[in-house]
Amino acid sequence: MKKELLFPLIFIVGLNPLLKSQQLELTFTAIDNEVYVQVDSIKVMNRSQGGDTVLYWPDTVLTIYYVGTPEINKAKCLFQVFQNYPNPVTDQTTISLYVPEKGKVSLIITDMLGRLVHKSDRVLDKGTHSFRLTPSGGNLYFFTAQWRGNNSSVKIMQAVSNSYGVSSLEYIGSEASSPQLKATEDIQSFLFNLGDELLFIGNTDTLQSGILDNPEDSETYTFQFATNIPCPGTPTVTYGGQVYNTIQVFSQCWLKENMNVGTMIPGIQDMSDDGIIEKYCYDDEPDSCTVYGGLYQWNEMMQYTTIQVVQGICPPDWHLPTDEEWKVLEGAVDSMYGIGDNIWDNPGFRGFDVAINLKSTSGWEAPEWNGTNLFGFSALPGGRRMVYVYFSFTNCGAYSTWWTTTENPGYCPWYRNAWTNFSGTGRSSGTPVTKLWGFSVRCLRDY
Repeated sequence: MKKELLFPLIFIVGLNPLLKSQQLELTFTAIDNEVYVQVDSIKVMNRSQGGDTVLYWPDTVLTIYYVGTPEINKAKCLFQVFQNYPNPVTDQTTISLYVPEKGKVSLIITDMLGRLVHKSDRVLDKGTHSFRLTPSGGNLYFFTAQWRGNNSSVKIMQAVSNSYGVSSLEYIGSEASSPQLKATEDIQSFLFNLGDELLFIGNTDTLQSGILDNPEDSETYTFQFATNIPCPGTPTVTYGGQVYNTIQVFSQCWLKENMNVGTMIPGIQDMSDDGIIEKYCYDDEPDSCTVYGGLYQWNEMMQYTTIQVVQGICPPDWHLPTDEEWKVLEGAVDSMYGIGDNIWDNPGFRGFDVAINLKSTSGWEAPEWNGTNLFGFSALPGGRRMVYVYFSFTNCGAYSTWWTTTENPGYCPWYRNAWTNFSGTGRSSGTPVTKLWGFSVRCLRDY
C-alpha cells in the first residue's frame, strides 16, 4: 500500500481588502509507463516572470494563494489596455491588452515630455495579449494601444531610472479568452499571476521529466518517466490518410514522424489561406514527402492564427510545439544539461549531445553524423525551402529544421535545427521573411 504524506508549501501574499483571495492546489505524482514511482523532488519554475521553488518528498502538493479581480463580462468586452504589473517598475513589467476582433494594433510608448520611445504595429487575433516592457531613461511612461480608431492607455512608473539602457517591448503570449487580471507577491520571491506558464520538473534517481502548463484551477499532474516506447494508449494516430507512430519522451508524447498532410504545391508558389492545407515536397518530388514529411510555411502550419498553443495542421487532440516545449524536449534528452537549464534559452547551437540523441541512426550525409536515436525521436535530414531573391530547396541529407509557434520580439518565429556536424541543436529566428521558408513540423499531444 502506498503511503503519501502531503505537506503543502504555502505562499503568503499581502491582500488588498478590496480584492478576493483565491488559491490553486497543484498535486504531483509519477509513473513509469503505468507503474507508480516515487518522485524525489519537484522543481517549479515560473517561465513567464522568473523565480522557482522546490518540493522534496514527501511534500507533493503546492498551494499558491493569489488575489484577483472579477472576470470581465465577455458580452461587454471592449478594446482595453490593462494596468501593468508590477508598477512601479524596477526592471521589467508586463502589459496586457484585450482585442475584441482580429486586426492591426498600433503600440506606442511615450515619455513624460511626449517624446516617442517606441512604436510598432502588429496584427493580433481576438483575445488577450501580453507584452514585456523593459523601460529606461526616465521615471514616467505612457503606453497607448490603437485598434480600429479606439485608443486605450496606461501610465507606467519606473522606480529606478536607468539612463544607460535601451527601452524594449517584447511580445510574450496570448490566450483566446476575455482577460482576467491576477496579481500576487510572496515572501519567498516566487511570483505568480494567473495565466503564468509554469514548468514542473520531476526528479527520480538520475532521471528528469518536465511538464509545462498555465494553471488556472487546481490540478493533478502526473510525471511520466517511461521513454522510447509508443505513447501508452495511443501507439498510432491516423490523420489525413496517413498513419503516424507515436513516441513517449518522458512526459511528452510526440509523433514519431514529421507531418505529411495536405496537397503538394510547387516550391515556386507561396501557400495561401484558402481552407486547403498545402505542403512542399523537397525538389518537388512526392517521394521526398513520403520519406521526410512535408515542408510548410509558418502561417500555413499555424492555419493563419497567432495563438501560441494551437492545433494548426496537427491531428485533433494534438498541437504544434512552442519554443518552451522544445526546450523541455532538449533538456530531457541531453546528457549534460537538464530540463530548465538556462542554456536552452540561448540562441545558436546549444547542448552537449541533444542532436545526436534525437537523430536517426541512418540517413544523414556521413555515417559519422548519424545519431543514436536514443529516445526514438528518429529525426531525419529533410532539408528546407529557402526564400531569398528566388526560392530554393537546400540541405536535404544534412539539415533538419522544425518550426515552433513562438515568435520572438521581432515577430519572427523561433525554429530548431539539427545539422550534420553539430552535436547540439540550433535555436534561431531569422527575419519576418523567414515565415515564407518551408520547414518540417512535428506535433505534440495535448497534456
